[in-house]
Amino acid sequence: MKNRLLSIAIILVLSASLAVAQDQTKMSFGILGGVNFQNLNGKLSSGDDLENDMLMGFHGGINIQMPIAPEFYFQPGLMYATKGAKYTEGSLTSTTKLNYIEMPLNMVYKASLGNGFFMLGFGPYLGYAIGGNVKTEGGSISLEQDIEFKSVVETGDPLTVPYYKAFDAGANIFIGYQMAGGLFLQLDTQFGMLNINPEDKRILTDKSSKKNTGFGLSLGYRF
Repeated sequence: MKNRLLSIAIILVLSASLAVAQDQTKMSFGILGGVNFQNLNGKLSSGDDLENDMLMGFHGGINIQMPIAPEFYFQPGLMYATKGAKYTEGSLTSTTKLNYIEMPLNMVYKASLGNGFFMLGFGPYLGYAIGGNVKTEGGSISLEQDIEFKSVVETGDPLTVPYYKAFDAGANIFIGYQMAGGLFLQLDTQFGMLNINPEDKRILTDKSSKKNTGFGLSLGYRF
């Protein structure tokens, strides 16, 4: 009787393992969202380093996971993400918020671990800003200005308007765990590689640069 029960248990385990393995050979879809902790790193027009603080934001979107080799997948996606930074000087705090539509193009390694899968992903991302603002607060002062996106700031452009480039690109890295039922959790990191500060013809010697950097925590479901 014990041998029969053991045989049945082994068959059930092997059947479950085979079913999971077969699922991993098919294309799957994922939906995910979570929080960001972003910053703008770079230099001022004088060449001094920026001294910004991180800004909390959020992200959400979808992706497709396509098998290309055993345990390796191509995972393109479409995401909405908020980025930016905070800067404090004296009693004034300036908060820059940038809203992006992004397309991550990741390669993902998935290996069986326990009842689920360990995940390691990496690849480039492309981003395009669709809006944003800069809000300055302190004491009785509260001023909010919409960001204008352009690659070159001309000599006649207003001095009071904040300017950024709309296009961004960089690298993604993430590590996570997917449960057998499809629920997954991952830690994401992004390194912006493009200077999103436009060329400013109003400044004779402009050494300024800004790049998006940050990390986030995502919760999602794959089906």
